[in-house]
Amino acid sequence: MENISRLETKIKEKSASADILVISRTFLPSSGGVEEYMYNRCLQDPDRVIALVAGCSGDKAFDKAQRFPVYRWPNPKYCHSGLIGSTLEAFLNLVWSFVLAIKLYFRYHYRYIEWGHGYDFISLLLLSYLLPIRFFIYVHGNDLLSTVHNYIIKALFELTLKRAKGIVCKSSFTRDYLCAHFRFDTPTHVINPVVRREKFGVVSSGNLDDLRVRVRDAYDIPQTAVVILSVGKFVKRKGFDLVIENLTPLLTLGLDVHYILCGYGPDELELYSLACRLRVERRVHFAGYVPDHELAGYYAACDIFAMLTLDDIKAASIEGLGIVFLEAGYFGKPVIASRVGGVTDVVRHGENGILVNPYSGNDMLQAFRRLCQDQQLREQLGSTGKALANRRTLHRSLYVGVRSQESGKIPTLPTPPADNRDHF
Repeated sequence: MENISRLETKIKEKSASADILVISRTFLPSSGGVEEYMYNRCLQDPDRVIALVAGCSGDKAFDKAQRFPVYRWPNPKYCHSGLIGSTLEAFLNLVWSFVLAIKLYFRYHYRYIEWGHGYDFISLLLLSYLLPIRFFIYVHGNDLLSTVHNYIIKALFELTLKRAKGIVCKSSFTRDYLCAHFRFDTPTHVINPVVRREKFGVVSSGNLDDLRVRVRDAYDIPQTAVVILSVGKFVKRKGFDLVIENLTPLLTLGLDVHYILCGYGPDELELYSLACRLRVERRVHFAGYVPDHELAGYYAACDIFAMLTLDDIKAASIEGLGIVFLEAGYFGKPVIASRVGGVTDVVRHGENGILVNPYSGNDMLQAFRRLCQDQQLREQLGSTGKALANRRTLHRSLYVGVRSQESGKIPTLPTPPADNRDHF
């Protein structure tokens, strides 16, 4: 990691052309969808990007391995819990990002800022007045909910949106929500997340079969059984309980079905208690936290990926777009998902999965029953899912027209390398 306190050290020659400062309050190796999204953005243009992000556990070893410079501000552990802690964390994020962005400007003289989220935007607004830069702001979903109900905050956020060169949304749902609740005329771009194959280690079609057998054996699941998989934090809005509740009727129909949950969270004990009450505890397998390099085995072991997400506006939580749906498709697995939020950007009903109403028990049961009983349909949907997971929009497309306006020349985009396509 390049420590911010040692800015006087010599910058590597490959960073001499860096002109984009990417700022995010959360970043790998901390796990999560936004973390993965912003890291993938940096990987697309490592020679142009400088990352300024919050510190996290394991960041030193991670940062040393990157092809772009990474600077971190401290993120004390006492800021991670309670109302006072979260308030203090937000304040420190705002201050550190502002101060260090100015310090890095005098080191790199970057021309653009890409603000990785809608949080702490006051720093970005101030920087846009103080520095001769242009900026893009990313919005994901929950960050919008944090601004919409306060008149002053909303007005300042709208001012920030108007001053931006462009706005990046990771789903069309997020874009539509933004346009419906805020007034601005700034160009808006939808750039869906992409699957980073390096995340799963070296994976080939041959060893996926071995991984499938190994994971099933670890949980005493017959190779002929139908396995449903979910990956995520155990919170109410993720709908893990809805999958568990569908196991009983599926078993009644004579289907040999098992359910694996990868993750952790505050609702784990409640989910286990539900499985016990329904007497399906032997069919529900809690894998706990699974590192990225081991997730490939779980995707290989399953036949269906399910995530029945619920939007919870009151709790300031909406599904901007879950990258796990794309990951399931990358491994050729059909998806059962809720028709909410940005899910419809990556799960296309009847093409790579089945979209359901998470408040309709019959709707969910029929989707599970159909996929559990029809292997040919599972393979068909999974094949389409793999093709969709390999599609991508490059973030450098944001700069089409921007540089030509500055230079008076017609812009051209570099052709992505041939190995930029994910494959086994």
